[in-house]
Amino acid sequence: MKAIDRNSAKQFDSIICVSQTPWQGKFQNSAVQLLTVLSERYRILYVDYPYTVKDLVAGLRGKRQVPVKALTRVENPLTQLSLGPNRSVHVWTPPVLFPINWMSAASHDTFLPLNTGRLIKGLRGVMQQLGMQKPLVINAFNPVLGLPLVHQLHEFATIYYCFDEISAEAWMGKHGTRYEQEFMKQVDAVITTSEALYRMKSQTQPHTFCVKNGANFDLFNQAYALRQQQPAERTIVGYLGTADNRIDTKVVGYCARTMPHVEFQFVGLIVDPRVQEELSVYPNVRFIPSVPPQELPPILAQWKAGMIPFVCNEHTYTIYPLKINEYLAAGLPVVSTPFSILDDFSDAIAIAATPEAFQQSLGQRIAEDTPEKQRQQVALAQANSWERRAEEFEAVFEQVKAVKSQL
Repeated sequence: MKAIDRNSAKQFDSIICVSQTPWQGKFQNSAVQLLTVLSERYRILYVDYPYTVKDLVAGLRGKRQVPVKALTRVENPLTQLSLGPNRSVHVWTPPVLFPINWMSAASHDTFLPLNTGRLIKGLRGVMQQLGMQKPLVINAFNPVLGLPLVHQLHEFATIYYCFDEISAEAWMGKHGTRYEQEFMKQVDAVITTSEALYRMKSQTQPHTFCVKNGANFDLFNQAYALRQQQPAERTIVGYLGTADNRIDTKVVGYCARTMPHVEFQFVGLIVDPRVQEELSVYPNVRFIPSVPPQELPPILAQWKAGMIPFVCNEHTYTIYPLKINEYLAAGLPVVSTPFSILDDFSDAIAIAATPEAFQQSLGQRIAEDTPEKQRQQVALAQANSWERRAEEFEAVFEQVKAVKSQL
């Protein structure tokens, strides 16, 4: 990739990311991963999850973990986090918003300005405090808040970071689907995380680019190092991530029945109870709750393979899962269903379309695993690290600057 002259071309003084997920959590957030790398070269303000009055009440009652003191302004809602040598980010907890997502479209649109007005006022104050005068705004999959914010922050440009198909998300999609279409017309560029999303979103916004998900290579490569020191004794096949309606329980169930000597682990949050209900009948299927990212390598070091048993539908077709590169960074064989466009990995992973083929591929890949294949998988993951993806992100910044300079 062509080197970027950041000093001569920089036309914004900071990056503000408006997201719909918290900065800190028990998952690998793509926006957080990218901004962590970019923080070495840019001043970054991350607008944390927009908690509502309902969330605050749940937090006060101890029913949900929320930053109560920051929300009530007992503590400073603006913090600076050190992310390592020469890396830091400012994280701001926005003011408590009104819960309006449950409302009808008309009522939602009537009350939305109350939320965005509070958000804009608070954000302008934080910008003044930090001396941010002309930011580049990155909206990470939150078009409902993104659309009203356009041209409200004296921003240099706005980029919509779209990492999923919003119409397939029950909570985000209720109002997000209609807001996204208009938002994409207003932004300066759209960045998607999969080829399928790129093809869809470029029909609305011509300045659409694809920057696929990467991997926290240094973190997950620790699992590879642990495997070299002490190879796993048991045969464990694992799934890392949210257990939701994407999981094809028929595929996993067939494998569990026909491979009783193998333990199948699901590590992460259970969003769809049906998955656990249907698979817990098998004694060799185990569900492990979410753990902080730094605790994942020892778990993956005990696996013999990683699996992605997704159903094949319009939703999963748009996905480029983080877990592929995470498995590969650990040097694990990978077996997946053909749920999406996975051409980048055609030589590295096994793709199986039926439960029988999935089971056969798992057995074959585990039996044929070698140190040389593990090294090849690690090398591919390293080429797909977040450091590489951050470079691709910055190349989009340059494209936006070029368009802006012609206006």
